[in-house]
Amino acid sequence: ITLIAATTENPYFYVYPAVLSRCFVFEFKAVTAAEAKEAVRKAFAFLEKERGESYSIEDGVIEHIAAASGGDVRRAVNSAEMAALSALPDKENPKHKSISLDGVQRLFDKSLIRYDREGDEHYDLLSAFQKSMRGSDPDAALHYLARLLEAGDLPSAARRLMVTAAEDVGLAYPMIIPIVKAAVDMAFQVGLPEARIPLADAVVLVCNSPKSNSAYLAIDAAISDIRKGKSGPIPRALQNMHYDGEDAAVKGQFYKYPHDYEGHYVPQQYLPDTLKGVKYYEYGDNKNEQAAKEYWDKIKKRK
Repeated sequence: ITLIAATTENPYFYVYPAVLSRCFVFEFKAVTAAEAKEAVRKAFAFLEKERGESYSIEDGVIEHIAAASGGDVRRAVNSAEMAALSALPDKENPKHKSISLDGVQRLFDKSLIRYDREGDEHYDLLSAFQKSMRGSDPDAALHYLARLLEAGDLPSAARRLMVTAAEDVGLAYPMIIPIVKAAVDMAFQVGLPEARIPLADAVVLVCNSPKSNSAYLAIDAAISDIRKGKSGPIPRALQNMHYDGEDAAVKGQFYKYPHDYEGHYVPQQYLPDTLKGVKYYEYGDNKNEQAAKEYWDKIKKRK
């Protein structure tokens, strides 16, 4: 028995391993616009023969259909057929049709983008979007934002934009978080197509802002310790004294209230004994975090 199967999903995720291990997997890539042009030419030639018609095709028509197909030959051929069907026949010769560039552009006003919200293309696009912002390339980031918006995926674009602002700019420019949130809120309030404007503002701002992932690294390190079982009892000084009961005075909390001390700081242990001295957060090398470091170094050295 020979089994030949095709899927638009990633077979390594959706095909049973027992079946996959007995198969050869061939991945079909999107064709280039130049390759799609040849398919469009053949489609028009086939339609002329099949329908007994002749076509006058304006310059640029084949190129536009090929470019708008999104690398999908089937879509390119279907678009050529739709262009032929929608073209009006000549009055003097009903078997002859003129296919104009303007008519094709109005017929296919949007590129047929290859996009599946549940497939690899979706996550590849979101990854490229975030990495372009992280890499401070506004042109690339706007390109991927445009692809998301043209596919109608406003929620995914907004989510990834907010994540990038917090993860990759973060403490280097903390005000970017409420600014990006405001831009996203505006985008959802006005909807597409106007939503593209505040989102574009926010994307360019993220790209042009100084970068820091210090808080992102710190919380991941803390979570890693928790998952490894590294925790322990909360220090007595930090426990909620309102629930100590009648023996509260005997137990003694000995919490030092920082505002009672110079510089609103006093040394005391905050981490559990098992994690005493552990460092999760390291100051980033940006102006904002270095200013905070200088401030706290000065205060803590006095103690």
